[in-house]
Amino acid sequence: MKPYDKKPKKILVTTLCMLAGNALLAFLVAAFIIPHDIIMGGTTGIGIVLNRLIPGLDVSLLILILNLLLLVLGLVVLGKKFFLTTVASSVLYPVMLGFFQRIPGIESLTADPVLAAIFAGVLMGVALGLVMRVGSSTGGMDILNLVMAHWLHLPVALFVYLGDIVIVGGQALFSSSEQILLGILVLVLETIILDKAMILGKAQIQIFVVSEQYEEIRRMLLNEIEAGVTMTMIETGRLEREQKGVLCVIPQRKLYNATHRIQDIDPMAFITITQINEVRGRGFTVARNEISAPSKKG
Repeated sequence: MKPYDKKPKKILVTTLCMLAGNALLAFLVAAFIIPHDIIMGGTTGIGIVLNRLIPGLDVSLLILILNLLLLVLGLVVLGKKFFLTTVASSVLYPVMLGFFQRIPGIESLTADPVLAAIFAGVLMGVALGLVMRVGSSTGGMDILNLVMAHWLHLPVALFVYLGDIVIVGGQALFSSSEQILLGILVLVLETIILDKAMILGKAQIQIFVVSEQYEEIRRMLLNEIEAGVTMTMIETGRLEREQKGVLCVIPQRKLYNATHRIQDIDPMAFITITQINEVRGRGFTVARNEISAPSKKG
């Protein structure tokens, strides 16, 4: 096996994230969205609307039918590769929703609609984050949005907004103002948590140091902090003097030790600290190679 061959691990992580994300999404819809009549977009929203118009129809069955129809549309318009990467979520979510809806007492976890909306928004952000982190989607209206963008050559975001407006508007016709406000609360919390979930565990800290003691700082970061270091050529602004800057990216847990040691070496060092959402490459997503420092001649 090649040193960096992570395909089996990647497949396992992708599968687990898709299962967990769809299960969590199905749970929150069954436990909080449907029992409290909270409005939401996507095929779930369409299923809720149809269920209101034709009482007795099973919401999970309606979502499954809609997802399968959209999946076939995606196969015809967007091709086999798209179909294969979307089919799992398109089937998993409605099946899991039907399972959770049949659990006795799940609809009575809370009688407080505000608490239900808070839990729904937070858990929805986590669920969608799990699925999107591995490059997948939950299918449904995402497929129609991509198809419309493909046909009309317009941005996907435009159809996402239009679709949500139509679906949420359809539910608003027979929803109270409180239910609409709860739907907005779910959407806001979902957006915030989704953004955090997408970068969770990937964020790192970037340190840039300007100091005349750059060589000693470089050795300290390499040997004591065990961080990768990049040297950059810079020119000081006031004195216009050429020297080197020290750039490194480290985990948050090493920040205090790194800055403390830099100031031990040079109390006057100019340090900037920036949070980076994601880092890829050697030392982070690729194993670090131990390379001895080149010898200096003459």
